[in-house]
Amino acid sequence: MASSRSSLVSHAANESPSITMERGAYRMKFPSSQKSIRSNQRVKKHGLYWYNQNASTLAMLVALLIFASISSFAMAYYLLSSRWDARGLGQQRTANQFQAVSFELHQDDSRDDLDETFLSYLPHSGFHNQRIAFENALVLSRVMNRTLLVPPIYLGSKPIHYSRFDALYQELALSNKVGLRHCPCLSPLVPLPLECVEYFDQTYIPWDWLVDLDHVKQNQRLRQRWNFSETWIGESLNFSKSDILFIKDSSPYQYRFLDTRSDVSATNHKFSENIYISDLNASRKRLVHVGTLFGSSRLHLQDPSNVIIRSNIRGSMSFNNPLLLDIANSIATSLGPLFIGVHLRLGDGEFKNNAEKHARRAWRQVLCSILSYTEEEASALENDLMDQLQYTSPYEREPSGVSRNALWCQHHLHTNASHLQLNIPIFISTDVDVNDPVFSGFRKTFPCIFFLSDFPVETAALDEIRNPFDGVRMKQILLPFVDALVVGHAWRVVGTSNSTFSSFIQDVLWRKQHDLQIVQRG
Repeated sequence: MASSRSSLVSHAANESPSITMERGAYRMKFPSSQKSIRSNQRVKKHGLYWYNQNASTLAMLVALLIFASISSFAMAYYLLSSRWDARGLGQQRTANQFQAVSFELHQDDSRDDLDETFLSYLPHSGFHNQRIAFENALVLSRVMNRTLLVPPIYLGSKPIHYSRFDALYQELALSNKVGLRHCPCLSPLVPLPLECVEYFDQTYIPWDWLVDLDHVKQNQRLRQRWNFSETWIGESLNFSKSDILFIKDSSPYQYRFLDTRSDVSATNHKFSENIYISDLNASRKRLVHVGTLFGSSRLHLQDPSNVIIRSNIRGSMSFNNPLLLDIANSIATSLGPLFIGVHLRLGDGEFKNNAEKHARRAWRQVLCSILSYTEEEASALENDLMDQLQYTSPYEREPSGVSRNALWCQHHLHTNASHLQLNIPIFISTDVDVNDPVFSGFRKTFPCIFFLSDFPVETAALDEIRNPFDGVRMKQILLPFVDALVVGHAWRVVGTSNSTFSSFIQDVLWRKQHDLQIVQRG
């Protein structure tokens, strides 16, 4: 019996595993043995070791996660607290960190005069379109004997374009920077939040920071209007919407204003409707609110006294900021007493599409209108000389301590007697890259050609200037004004056809600089 039991055990130890079905799945059953028991004991010991090792690793991971969470929370708290810091700009940055443009943001012109009447308008587009509108507004308010509500100058890379009255009014109302004072306070290491992405594309300055309005203020009343919200009029002027006469335009050249009913001017002008100033004067509304006033011929004036008013106001639009004047004077001194100024607007719209044509026209004007070349001589120069001239290495600025009465020229000077006058310095004011091939005609013809970018020492005074109103850096915004002032110092000037900027330089800046009567247009 014992031998039988022994044989059964032996048989069980040597038998193969059996396969059975359990709930639709194959299951293997292994025979039990002392060997398998010893093996299971070793597995249990190994499993305990694995468990102890992984428990230690898990504890380390948990500790790392806790540390990362605390660090992330601390960083988020710092970013949140610094992002929404509402303290003033002056409290966060010292004078050594940036130099601010100095002007009064909110001039207190209020007075308790229930009989005071006002004129307001909607500015739009680039600086010179705003300037023309401001001139017209000053003249119109003076003729109507109304206080002008003066908006700031809107400057930047994304101007507010014209649209019909209600749409433009709303866009101006939404363009302010209320609630965004935290944007210039953010660290450069922090990505800009969505509301700050376009914050630095535009800024505002008052007109009397750029031009001298003292004479204007002696003859008429001005009041700043930096807010185009609907509530501003009621809160600041203390009257209701029923006291406003709105003249709403639906196209940019819908209305023009005439100062006499006997006007017999040509009818082929671009305006569709006439408004007589005498009719506006008959209104008892405390505020006359018009839309756009852009356009040199927007006001058709025949009364001699009104023409004189316009002439005086236009003359006051010459840039008068001391810092800009000093920089321009320094550059003009470096160029010498006899240089030609060329203003080439080529960076946008029609000017960009026809850049080569405008540049070539200006080139020929320099030769024919200033240097007395005939059209035939200019054509011969264009055909022959342009292909022969070769570039040399860029000119070098004069070493420090050397007289700055002249600059080193970029190319070899002409030695041919017939071309000596082409050695005259040329200063080009432009809104495109100075290395643009569009300037190749000038470079190949005139060895002494200069751009504003050739004067980094002089313009360095603008590097750290910021607007105290919104903290926006001002250098790139102010450089075009310096550019224009330098051209105004030139012996002779050439501009770009149909450019309001060029017209302003030629009609006002250049003539004022040379003590000449400004040109009247309109």
